Amino acid sequence: MARPVVLVVDDDAGVRESFRLTLEDHYDVVDVPDGLRALDAVRASQVDLVLLDIRLPEMDGIEVLERIKAIDEGIEVVLVTAVRTVRTAVAAMKLGAFDYLTKPFEEDELLAVIARALEKRALEREVTFLRGELARARDFDEIVGHHPAMQKVYHLVAQVARTTTTVLITGESGTGKELVARAIHRQGPRRDKPFVAVNPAAVAESLIESELFGHERGAFTGANQRKLGRFELAQGGTLFLDEIATLKGELQVKLLRVLQEREIERVGGTHPIKIDVRVVAATNADLKDAVARGAFREDLYYRLNVVSIDVPPLAQRADDIPLLVQHFVHRYSRECNKPVDELSPEILTALREYGWPGNVRELQNVIERAVVLAEGPVIQLSDLPLDVLLPKHREKVRTADHLPLKNATEEFERQIVLRVLERVGGNQSEAARILGLHRNTINRIVGRSKTS
Repeated sequence: MARPVVLVVDDDAGVRESFRLTLEDHYDVVDVPDGLRALDAVRASQVDLVLLDIRLPEMDGIEVLERIKAIDEGIEVVLVTAVRTVRTAVAAMKLGAFDYLTKPFEEDELLAVIARALEKRALEREVTFLRGELARARDFDEIVGHHPAMQKVYHLVAQVARTTTTVLITGESGTGKELVARAIHRQGPRRDKPFVAVNPAAVAESLIESELFGHERGAFTGANQRKLGRFELAQGGTLFLDEIATLKGELQVKLLRVLQEREIERVGGTHPIKIDVRVVAATNADLKDAVARGAFREDLYYRLNVVSIDVPPLAQRADDIPLLVQHFVHRYSRECNKPVDELSPEILTALREYGWPGNVRELQNVIERAVVLAEGPVIQLSDLPLDVLLPKHREKVRTADHLPLKNATEEFERQIVLRVLERVGGNQSEAARILGLHRNTINRIVGRSKTS
């Protein structure tokens, strides 16, 4: 894995060489004699920490510190001086210096300060993604299901997790492709490093290159400071590229080069940056068809599709629905602090009969809604949305499209009421409650149905 980069800034060549000899067994060391070259080095490559002498020609250390933080506020800076004053120390700390070393100092003291500074930098990087993890509280945190198709997914995840192989995950929207990618990451040797997800389709086309590869200060209007891209933020870990089929041609070329060369170049940058990142991609599109149409590069397709994992739609594993329902009921009853732990007998029948075009994500949302609306410990049919409760009436309603508006409306109304009555065993009071209608209205519609 890539080692942290330490930049040594001192006008004394002997001091720079001494630092290099002390640090090069642990870090990649770059040394420069003045502030201007230090700023050039920070702009040109990824620097994790700067050892900065206060007394420099042309531009003193305090000014260099301020400019470094303007380029990349995440870089840790340790100031080094022969004479320590309270005023200088206060100024340095206000500008974001990590620590202040006074010459002479012991080698162990230097190494300890650097280790603490780099640990802080690593923690700050991960905090961003921990916040992202917390924001995903709505997503289930483990794969649920016993269907043979899911067993195949588990088997493939276990096989590829131990490797660094690029993986392509396919499946409809809402099937849990990102969940599979996270499982690969968690079960592999990179589990303690970042898992970074990006969906190119969710990022403006003009910004996606910067989002992936980062940019330098001044690279474009609004680029007021350096920004690390998702590849650099995932250093040592896993980058999940969702909906990869939406990536445009020019970026497909750049991604292919990254996968081949294992290096990136920031927007506005002039030097390549080595990366150590595992790439897992996902798509709900037919990439083979996209290749045939010329919409997706064939060479990139084969680079991504070293190992393919297909996540089945929920409709193909309906036997897993009770397990998933139980999982989500438990989760949301706990989150909502409601003692909901049962379902009325008709609920599972209704859930099994529904086609789930939105797959597991749709089921998750339906159960969350049901828990929120439940008035007691048992989820009732009335807690389900009508789309789920009445899946069979849709095709029938289409046959009424040619009817005059009044007749079509009555036909639609009749089919809904009859479907709900079927669900509740003919109980008109219960049907009225579910539909929010008066019982007399139900009687009228039922009577109209008998005469038609």
